[in-house]
Amino acid sequence: MTKRKKIEPLTGEALLAKVKQLEHLTKEEKAKECGYYTITKNGVERVNMMKFYNALLEAKEIELDGKQSSNGRGGRSASYRITVQSNGNLLIGAAYTKQMDLKPGDEFEISLGRKHIRLKQVDSEMDDD
Repeated sequence: MTKRKKIEPLTGEALLAKVKQLEHLTKEEKAKECGYYTITKNGVERVNMMKFYNALLEAKEIELDGKQSSNGRGGRSASYRITVQSNGNLLIGAAYTKQMDLKPGDEFEISLGRKHIRLKQVDSEMDDD
């Protein structure tokens, strides 16, 4: 067995790109090539598949264990789909309002189309005259 130089495990976009490049290899070989292995005292390489899988999930921004997001609160990511609630309301989640940097009190004009609802933000600075 040839001794290979231990590399720092890849993460994020670099990990995804490398895995795509190595699609012809087995999952264990992919993990090794991406740096997810350790070398034991006896010089044996041991692949760490769990760390590899977790890094892939994180790179694809998939949360399985309910980790808290950077704002300190858990939650789902935006799916860009909403469902009419049983009371007839449409709820636009916090993921969308954060993405648009909306604040409490921001107002919208609602226009109804044949098969769509369009929200247009009302410019509050014009109302302050």
